Formats: sequence, structure tokens, C-alpha cells
Amino acid sequence: MKKFQLFASVAGLALAASLAPVLADTPADTLVIGQQIDDIITLDPAQVFEFSASEAIGNSYERIINYPPKDPTQLYGEVAESWTVSDDGKTITFKIRDGKKFASGNPLTAEDVVFSLQRAIILNQEPAFIINQFGISADNVKDTIKQTGPLEFTFTMDQSYAPTFVLNCLTSTVAAVVDKKVALEHEKDGDFGHEWLKTNYAGSGAYKITQWKANEVLILERNDNYAEPTPLKRVMYRHIKEISAQRMMLEKGDLDIARNLDATALDAISSNKDITIETGPKSAVYYLGLNQKNATLAKPEVREAMKYLIDYDAIEATLIKHRGKKLQYFLPQGMMGALDDAPYSLDVDKAKGLLEKAGLKDGFEVSMDTSNAPTTMNVAQAIQQTFDKGGVKLVIIPGDSKQTLTKYRARQHDIYIGRWGADYQDPQTNASTFAINVDNSDDATDKPLAWRNAWAVPDEMNKLTKASSLERDGAKRLEMYHQLQKGVNAEGPFIFLYQDIEAWASRAGVKGFIVGPSTESNNLKKVTK
Repeated sequence: MKKFQLFASVAGLALAASLAPVLADTPADTLVIGQQIDDIITLDPAQVFEFSASEAIGNSYERIINYPPKDPTQLYGEVAESWTVSDDGKTITFKIRDGKKFASGNPLTAEDVVFSLQRAIILNQEPAFIINQFGISADNVKDTIKQTGPLEFTFTMDQSYAPTFVLNCLTSTVAAVVDKKVALEHEKDGDFGHEWLKTNYAGSGAYKITQWKANEVLILERNDNYAEPTPLKRVMYRHIKEISAQRMMLEKGDLDIARNLDATALDAISSNKDITIETGPKSAVYYLGLNQKNATLAKPEVREAMKYLIDYDAIEATLIKHRGKKLQYFLPQGMMGALDDAPYSLDVDKAKGLLEKAGLKDGFEVSMDTSNAPTTMNVAQAIQQTFDKGGVKLVIIPGDSKQTLTKYRARQHDIYIGRWGADYQDPQTNASTFAINVDNSDDATDKPLAWRNAWAVPDEMNKLTKASSLERDGAKRLEMYHQLQKGVNAEGPFIFLYQDIEAWASRAGVKGFIVGPSTESNNLKKVTK
């Protein structure tokens, strides 16, 4: 490693992050990551629902249950030592590991776990729904989540859900354990320390969050009270929006890892012996949503024809190289129930035959709302070209993500190209949005993706989706998700394109960074350099 001025304090590092890049290598005890982190709006686990913040929470807080980043099917207790399910399947009793400490030095007990879950439900921020779906609300949370001993608590639900479903939900950031004493020391107007925790820290994870400056820098430092202290002293995320800047700084040694390089940049540096490129699959699916309010798109032959007017292989080989893998079902690879066959490929003649059967021999015109992000636009334009071969004139309507998403949520689109990321590593997270819609009215309360695309899901499929969350027999549950995916492909308004893959480039000496299927499972604990 070349010499680099080691700043005397974290504040010095933060200041350096906001200045122009310097031409030198990074400190030996600090991992410097270049990444777009402007999505961070809070650091409170009860509120966090954005990608960058979720990664920070996953490395600085412990959850009740966790899984190895490379195999999300192997659930294990992180804060929990063990658990038992009642005979009626409605109550799970958790025992907490003895001897755990928060970064503050306070002991971690069942009282902290119960406090953390209860505050998440009472605060009722966006991720609270992950726990709400078990019949737990602000009105009953003190009766349904209760401490029963210094290291024991119970979690009681309204129905007997599949245990794996419940446990997977408790791996999410909303189930991160907060230091009750520290949080309440900063409580204001009964907010459980919420305002303070938006920018501060009270966890027990491998790293502790020490500083966040919006759109500039996020700094994590080693938690010496963690059972296995990290090899590195700190991790610094520098907000660098431009791909070209990330690439240049990585090549010069100002960054240890660059996180947002596109296929072009990755190809350009692939021969650099000082840089290593790695990839990891994410539990996120890219798809087209076809609004069933559009009478043409509501025809089953039209939906089927459009699936044969996409060159999935060409998109995979070029436009999403390093960044995506062809996927044609709603469950990503690595998740229980995923299917790995590809029933659709570019077949213009077959598509034309289906359109003729639908009474559209001469084709038709339709629009697609598309984020103006470069990769998404490139994929949209590739689809536009192959649609045209079948007589479908696709008009692309670009906009920023907020604009296109707002229109999509209001069911005002024709076609929408989007990304859906799993909220937790259980197949129900995707089934409950792609395969269920019990109220298709414009003023419905529940608005899954099926609703956004005005698909009145058949009653049998709605019932099967609900039943899959309750099935306690693993083999039967697996078959239910296979059936649901095939049913959505046959009858639904979705065209699945590819699974997201995270690609990153690092200096050759950086080892041990693990990318998991969700952002909170991206693991920094064993990184060395």
C-alpha cells in the first residue's frame, strides 16, 4: 500500500470525503467505498427501507434471525439462541443468547428485543407491515409480543403461519434490536428516540455508525463489544454519483471498492491486474407491468405475443452484462420455490400468429413509462426494436424514477418497466404482490403490483396465495409457489425479464466483502486489505 495521510479523526475523514479526490491510496485500517448513497433518509431501523441504509443497518445492528449471505434458506438465530412453536402454531417462544452487549456496553436482553419490535409497530413507519401481516398492530402489540423472562419473549400471531415465513420476516431490518436504554435517553414527546435515531446509533452489530452527512459520507467504526471484532477499524462510504468518477478514483487508489460501475466501465477495467471484479445475485426482479385497463393489453393473446417479442438472450449478453441474469418467473434464483426454466424466447412468427388471433393482424401502438436510468432506457429501447418486428409500435415515455413510479401507482400507465426487490427472503414477499389482488377497485386499501396493473386475480389464485403463507409442510408449500408462478405467467399481466445482479470492482488486495441477496445481507464483517 502507498502512503496516505491518515486523518487524526473520523471528522477528518468525513471532511476529506467532501473534497476533490486526492491521488493516493486509502488508509490501511479503513475500507473506502465509492457508492451512490443519496437514497439514505434515516438510520432508524424502524423506518429504514432504502438500499444504502439497509446495508448500513445490516452491518451495525443484529436481527432476531439471520441467514448466511450465500444461502438464505439456512436460517439461524442471531440474537435468538433458540425458539419453539406452540402446538396450535400461533405462538413462537424465543430464547435470547446470554452475554450479548450493545456497542454502548449495555447488556442485550429480551427487554430490548420486545422494545424494538413494539416501537416499530407503534411508530408505524413503512416497514412495519412486515410484522403487521401476522395480525399484530399498535392496539395489540403489548399483548402479542411480550417478555416472559430476562432472556425470553413470545411472539403471538392471529393464525398458524408457516414457521419459515415468520422467521424470514424476522431477518428484515425492522426486526433489528435497538438498545432500549440509549433510545429512551433520547426520547422526545414519546417518540421512543425516533428523531434521535434518524441520525444516530444504538445497536450491537459488528460495526457502529458514527457519522452520516447526507449526500456526502457515511462512516462505520469497529464495535469492540462485538463477539468477533472486525479486522478493519472503519468503513467509509463516499457518495460519488458519477460512474466515471468512481472508475477513475478506483484506478488511482482513492477507493477500495466501486459499487455503481456499469457494464461499459466494468469491461474497460477488466484487464487491470490491480482490480478485481466480482458479482452476486440479488433478490430483485425486473419486469414489465401491462395495465389491464388498456383493452388491447387485456387480451390474453396479446400478453402472450409480447412475451415472444423480446430478445432475452441478447439483453442478457449485452445490456445487462455483469448486472443481470435472464429470469422468467416472479421468484428470483436462490429463493425457495424458484423455477429455472425459460419458457419464452424471441419468436416473431409465433407472436404475429397470436396477434392475428386477437384480431390485431396489423399490430397496434402502446406506450411504456420508463425510468431514464441508462440501463433501463437501453433495455426499453431494445424491447422497442423487437416489438416493432411483430407490428407493435412501442412509444417510450422516459422520466425520473419518482415521476414514473407515481404514474404507475395511480394505474395511469399502459406498460411500466420496473424493479421489484424482496422485502425479506421468503417467497411470500413476491407472491403477495404478483399473485394476489382481492379488491381491484380504484379506491382499494391494499395495492399490490397486481392491483397496479388492474388485474382482477382469480379467486382460486388469491386463496392459494394466502394458503401458501399458512402451509407448514415445506414440500407442499414449495409446490404451491411453483403453481403460483406458472399461473401468473399463464394469466397475469407481467412479463419477467431478468434478475438483478450486483457487480462491484475492488482493489486487488481487498478480500472478504460478501454480497447477499438483499442489501441488508451485504456483509463487511470479515473484509481485509
